Amino acid sequence: MTAAESVSNLPPVLQVEALRTVFRTRDGTIHAVNDVSFELGAGELLGVVGESGSGKSVTMMSLMKLLPMPPAEIVSGRVMLDGTDLLTLDDRRMRAVRGGEVGFIFQDPMTSLNPVFTVGFQLMEPLRAHLGLSKARARERAAELLGLVGIPSPADRLGDYPHQFSGGMRQRVMIAIALACDPKVLIADEPTTALDVTIQAQILELIRKLRRELGMGIIWITHDLGVVAGIADRVMVMYGGQIVEHAPVAELYANPRHPYTRALLETLPSLDGSRTARLKSISGQPPHLSDYPAACPFRGRCAHAFERCERENPPLFELGQGHQAACWWDFDTGGPRG
Repeated sequence: MTAAESVSNLPPVLQVEALRTVFRTRDGTIHAVNDVSFELGAGELLGVVGESGSGKSVTMMSLMKLLPMPPAEIVSGRVMLDGTDLLTLDDRRMRAVRGGEVGFIFQDPMTSLNPVFTVGFQLMEPLRAHLGLSKARARERAAELLGLVGIPSPADRLGDYPHQFSGGMRQRVMIAIALACDPKVLIADEPTTALDVTIQAQILELIRKLRRELGMGIIWITHDLGVVAGIADRVMVMYGGQIVEHAPVAELYANPRHPYTRALLETLPSLDGSRTARLKSISGQPPHLSDYPAACPFRGRCAHAFERCERENPPLFELGQGHQAACWWDFDTGGPRG
């Protein structure tokens, strides 16, 4: 049984339905997230991939209402966390959700950690705010969390400041803060991008370990398909502010059904020597999101585009085995979808 199959029967802890987010700017409206829907099961890891500007981070920040409003505006949708629509909560109740029921790991720990407060203070703050722990118990729990994420002599490091930790250790601190209140969902926004490959491998192994031990649902945002292959149960590919393909990880890599996913996979090097041709690049530029996508957003870069792609944006077609793709081209028949 695959990891994806092992979690597929668990109830979803998070359900996102038809989420739309725009930015109202002086130059017009930017349609950043367009009718995005997905579920996350308890104990499941969902990889979200796509190039810069595809809508990955804006989607996840919309879930937590972390975008500045204005200029951002969540136009429509529902974000259900254990039966509660987060988009209907006021600021006070959302603060209780952030860090309490949902943890967030940001990309750059040096800018996410406050340089003038000790690591211990920053770990203890959510414990006291969300769980009501005493200062002594919060300090004890903070040391436990640093030990959980693999920081040696954790009790001795509580009085240190962020600049006294290496990049990898700072990222571990960020993970500890995100896990402080035992969240149901952990959102990780490219948490290993700024780290060297050795530290990246250590962080990925840490996430695997914590997932096994804690059983939380994890959303892992990245542009690196290689990282996703090793940790995810399912993969959601985004382009132009929308989902273009969604499948179990093994199925996606073995049988990609959207031209954009295929193009992304062709940019990856082969480690086993099976690919001898030069790596390919994706020609053209991502779409400008000033107009709501009435046509396929990938049509200008797609070798299979035809007339229908210019006038209709395809829905996500069900292809079996939990596989969906938003494309008018049918790779099974080698022609337009009927």
